[in-house]
Amino acid sequence: MLLRIILFLIAALLFGAHFFRAGNLVMVGLCLLAPLLFFLRLRWSLYLLQLSAYGAAGVWLGTAIGIVELRRQSGQPWLSAAAILGAVSLFTLIVGLLLNSRTIRQHYP
Repeated sequence: MLLRIILFLIAALLFGAHFFRAGNLVMVGLCLLAPLLFFLRLRWSLYLLQLSAYGAAGVWLGTAIGIVELRRQSGQPWLSAAAILGAVSLFTLIVGLLLNSRTIRQHYP
């Protein structure tokens, strides 16, 4: 269970860095505070954490599509950006799926 929480923390930090680069400090704060929901041990907090991971994966995917499109239009190389952001999106999606495991659900009545 600790590994799943650590993976979520990494995903939240990556997502916070995304918003920090954009200058959105409110979202940075939310990303940093989200892992504290693990301490509540309530089912709705687990659902909220899962939803945030799935939403973050979607934002990463949208960002990847936007950057790839922009780079292709300007003639810049885009494959590495697509691979990196695609991997981050996949990682975040897997983190959300891991939060749906039986091991973690047993701790959230």
